[in-house]
Amino acid sequence: MAQLDNFLIQLFHEGNCLEMYRVFGAHFEELDGQKGVRFTVYAPNARSVQVVGDFNQWNGENHYMEKYTDGGIYTLFIPKIKQYDTYKYRIETPNGSWVDRADPYAFFSELRPGTASKVYKIDGFRWADKRWLNKRTKNFDRVLNIYEANIGSWKMKKDFTDEEDGEYYSYEEMIDQIIPYVVENGFSHIELMPLTEFPFDGSWGYQATGYFSATSRYGNPKQLMAFINACHKNNIGVIMDFVPAHFVKDGHGLHQFDGGFVYEYPDINLRYTEWDSCYFDLGREEVRSFLMSSVHFWANYFHVDGIRFDAISNLIYWKGNKERGVNDGAIEFMKRMNSHMNGLFPGVMLIAEDSTDYPNVTTAPQSGGLGFDYKWDLGWMNDTLAYFKKDPIYRQYPDVHNKLTFSMMYFYRENYILPFSHDEVVHSKGTILDKMWGNNDQKFAQCKSLYLYMMTHPGKKLNFMGNELAEYKEWDEKKALGWVLLKFPQHDSFHRYFHDLNHLILKHPALYQYDYYPEGFEWLVVDDMKQSVFAYARYAPDGEVLVCVMNFVGNTHHGYRIPVPVAGTYKEIINTDTDYYTGSNFTNKRAIKSQKIHAVNKENSILVDIAPFSSMIFELKRK
Repeated sequence: MAQLDNFLIQLFHEGNCLEMYRVFGAHFEELDGQKGVRFTVYAPNARSVQVVGDFNQWNGENHYMEKYTDGGIYTLFIPKIKQYDTYKYRIETPNGSWVDRADPYAFFSELRPGTASKVYKIDGFRWADKRWLNKRTKNFDRVLNIYEANIGSWKMKKDFTDEEDGEYYSYEEMIDQIIPYVVENGFSHIELMPLTEFPFDGSWGYQATGYFSATSRYGNPKQLMAFINACHKNNIGVIMDFVPAHFVKDGHGLHQFDGGFVYEYPDINLRYTEWDSCYFDLGREEVRSFLMSSVHFWANYFHVDGIRFDAISNLIYWKGNKERGVNDGAIEFMKRMNSHMNGLFPGVMLIAEDSTDYPNVTTAPQSGGLGFDYKWDLGWMNDTLAYFKKDPIYRQYPDVHNKLTFSMMYFYRENYILPFSHDEVVHSKGTILDKMWGNNDQKFAQCKSLYLYMMTHPGKKLNFMGNELAEYKEWDEKKALGWVLLKFPQHDSFHRYFHDLNHLILKHPALYQYDYYPEGFEWLVVDDMKQSVFAYARYAPDGEVLVCVMNFVGNTHHGYRIPVPVAGTYKEIINTDTDYYTGSNFTNKRAIKSQKIHAVNKENSILVDIAPFSSMIFELKRK
C-alpha cells in the first residue's frame, strides 16, 4: 500500500493545508526499483477511479486506483511514465456512469482545444533572484505602479482572424519584448491576467480549470519561471490574477467532478454564477485547502510577488448581492488564507478586487479584518471617469464637482490601489481616451490631466496595457495593441508624457511614501466649483513638498492664485500643456517665488498660469 503524507492529508480535511499539491496530482517517484509516476486524486463520491492516457491507449482496465483512505483519496503508481504524457482520471460516479476528468492538481495541460492533463516535473528550475526576494516588501512606502497585461495580446506574431488562428509569443520570447518596455516606461510591476489553465480564450483566463497548471498557450511552466526570473533580474515585480470565486462548467473540469459536488455548492440556488460558471463552496474545508494550496503554489514555485484576487464581492456576499447577506464560509476562507500567506510569504502582496463597501478588507484578521494588503478603489475609478465624461459646463455643479473630491473623504479606511484596468476598455465602454468629453484635441488634453490627477492622488496605481498609447480601439484578446499609433504625433507625445509621469513618480518620494498617511496629502483648492480648478499638496517624510494644480475646464488663467503650505520658490516640473506633449506651451517657465498673500487658509501663495484642460506639478525649493 502506498504511503502518502498523512499530516498534509489531515490538514487538507481540516481546511488548513497550503501544500496539497505535494500529495495530489502526478509526481515522479521510484518504487521497488522502478521509475514512474504516482497519481493521486480526491474523489469522495466515486465508486472507483482509473488512470487513462497515452501510455495505456486510454484504457484504464489495468490501472484502477487504490482507495487510500475512507476520505475519498485514490492513488496509483504507474511505471515508465514519461514527461509530457497525457492523462485523465476515469471516474465511476455514484449512479454507475463513467466520466473523464482532467487532474485538478496537474502541473501542465494540453493546448486547447485538448483537455487532458500532462505529466510534468515541476521541480528543478534554477532561480537567480535571491537578491530580489530578500529585498521585496508589500510596497506600502515604495513605488507600486502596475502595468496590467494580457501576455497573449500585448504583441502577437499574427493576429487571429475569422479564417485562421493567430500566433502568440512564448513566455520566453516575451522576456525580450515586454520586460525592456516596462522598465523603460517606469512601471514597477507587471500584473498578468490569469495564467491558470482555461479552455476558452474569450474568458481571458477568468474561467479556469487548471489551478496548478500554467496555461500551455505560451509554453511550459519552466518557461514561465524563466520569464518571472528575468523580470526580477530587471527589478520588475510580477503580480498574478487569481480567481477564487468560481470555475468553468466544462465537462473535463471541476464541475460535478466525481458525479457529486466536490468543489461547488450542492444547493442549486447557490451553485451557478452570472457568468454561467460554478461558485466554489468556500464553506467546505477541502475546497479551502485546494484554493489555498494553489495560491501557495504560485508563490512558492513561480516566485510571484503579488496575487490579485478577482471578484471578491462575490465572496463577501452571496452571489455578490449585499441583500442576500454575508457569506460567512467565504469570509472565514479569506481570513484563513491571508493569515497563512502573510506568515509564510511576508513579501507577497495580497490584493482584493472588491467593489463593495464591506469594511476592513485591508485590516489584519486578528483585528477583525479580511487580511488583504490592498483593495482596488473602484469607487474612485467610477467617479473619476463619470466626471470626465461630463460636458465641462456641468462640472461646476456639486453632484459632479464632488466626484473628484469624495475619494479623500474615505481614502484612509483601506489601503487603496487606483485602477484603470482591462474592465474599463471592453464591452463597448470605450477606451480611457474615448471616455473623455469633447473633440479629439480636447480628449487628449483632458486625458493627460486625468493621468496627472491619478498619479498624484494618494494610493498605488494600475493601468491596463494600451492606456499609455491613448488607444481609441477597445482591447480585443485576438489582436495585438495598436502600436502603429505611435507613428501619429498626438499618440506618440501622449506615450512620452506617460513615460515621463511614471519616471517623475520614481524621483519624488512625496508621490508614494505617505500614500496611506493623512499627513501625506492636503487640499489647497477644493471648492472652486465655478472654474473647476483643483490643487493639493503631497508631502514626504524627508520634507519634500509638491503642489499639484489641475484645470478641468476650457478656461485660460493668467495668474491664478494658489495657496501654498510653505514659503519658498516653486519650480514647475511637469505641465501637460508643454509643446513636447503637443500642447500650446502656455506653461510656467520660470520658478515662482511665493508671496505673503493670504489665499484660502494659507498665509502664502503663488500666481500660476494655467492653460485650458491643463495640469501641472510644482516642486518647493526652500528659501
